[in-house]
Amino acid sequence: MTDPTHRSPSCGPRGPLRIVLTANTGFNLVNFRAGLIAALLADGHELVALVPPSIHDGEIAAMGCRVVPLKMDARGLNPLSEIALIWRMRLAFRRLAPDVVLSWTIKNNLYGALAARPLGIPVVPNVTGLGTAFARRGSMLGWVAGRLYKRGLKGVAPVFVQNANDAELLLDGGFLTAGQIKSLPGSGVDLVRFAQAPFAPSRAQVRFLMIARLLRDKGVADLVEALRIMRRWDVEAHVTVLGAFDDRDAGMVAARDLESWRRIDGLEFIAHVADVRPYLADADCIVLPSYYAEGLPRSLLEAAATGRPIITTDHPGCRDAIVPGQTGLLCRVRDPNDLARAMTEMIGIGPPARIDMGNAARRRAEQFFDERLVIAAYRRELADLSED
Repeated sequence: MTDPTHRSPSCGPRGPLRIVLTANTGFNLVNFRAGLIAALLADGHELVALVPPSIHDGEIAAMGCRVVPLKMDARGLNPLSEIALIWRMRLAFRRLAPDVVLSWTIKNNLYGALAARPLGIPVVPNVTGLGTAFARRGSMLGWVAGRLYKRGLKGVAPVFVQNANDAELLLDGGFLTAGQIKSLPGSGVDLVRFAQAPFAPSRAQVRFLMIARLLRDKGVADLVEALRIMRRWDVEAHVTVLGAFDDRDAGMVAARDLESWRRIDGLEFIAHVADVRPYLADADCIVLPSYYAEGLPRSLLEAAATGRPIITTDHPGCRDAIVPGQTGLLCRVRDPNDLARAMTEMIGIGPPARIDMGNAARRRAEQFFDERLVIAAYRRELADLSED
C-alpha cells in the first residue's frame, strides 16, 4: 500500500515545501537556526528535523518542527559505522520524501549529500567550519576527509560557506567550483533579541567574558595562562568563562585542569545557561582565543550586536568577525603572551575607547551580520526550487 504522506521529489514542488533540516545535534538547530526555522514556518513550509535524540527534542517540536531521530556519532571514525549512517540517512530521506534538505555540520553536510543524490533530492549544505580532520591535510585522516568533501559536494549548488578562508581552501583544493559557493555571514544574529546594551559603570577591574564549550581548541587554557601572565605584570582583570563541559567528549579540556582553574582568584566558570544576554551586558570585552575549525563564531556575532569590543585570534572565522583596531583586537593563535598583551591593551585604552569600539562593532553587526541576511539567502534558494 502506498504511504499517503509520500511525495516523489522528482515531481517538482509547488507552493510550500517539505524541508528536512539535519545537523549533528538538536542543540545546533535550537541555538543557531531558530530564526531561520521561524521564518520558514511563517512562509508555510513543512519542516522535519532529522537529528540525534537529545534533551532538545521537545524544544524543536515546540518550534514547529516534526522531529525524526537519527542515530549517529558526530565524532565516530569507524568506516562501517559511517557507511551505516549514510544508509540510515538515505532511508530517512526516502521515507520522508522532502523537496529539499538543508544541512549543517560536517557529517550531515557530506553524508546528507551522498544519501540524497541517488534519490534526486536537492541539498543545501552550510559549511560551519571544515573540521580538524580536513585541517590535517598531510595525514591519512586528512586525505579521507578531502575525498569525502570532493565526492560529497560534487555537483551540489549552492554550498553556503561562512568565511573567506574556508571558501579559498575548498576552491584551491578542487573540492568546489566558484559557481557552487555562496557566502553567508555565519549564522547571523537576531539584532532585536541581541540589542545594544549600555556598559556597566566603571569598576575596579575590567570584566572579560568568553562564551564557548570548554574544548581545548577553543583556547580556554590560553586564556587561563594569559590571566596568570597579566598577574605577573601586576595587571588585574576579572575573567568569566561561560560554557558547557562534557567529560564524555574527548575534545574537552581535562577535568583535573578545570578543577585546578576553578581555584584561581578572579577566574569564574559558569556552565551553559539558557540566555547569555545578561552576561554579555555585564562584560566590558568578549574574548575568544580559538584555534577551532570555526565557521564564523556565533558568540562573536552576539558580542558585536550587543555592542562589545572583541579580542580574538588571527584564525579563520574568528578574524572575520572583527576589524582590528576598530571593533576589537587580534592576537596570535596559541600564544598566551600575545593574548595577555591584547587584554592589557584593552584595559589600558579606558572606558571611552571601549565604548567607541563597541559602537563600531554594533554598526558592523547591523551592516554585515544581521540574521535577516541569512534568512533572505535561504528564501532565494527555496524560491528557485518552488519555481522548478
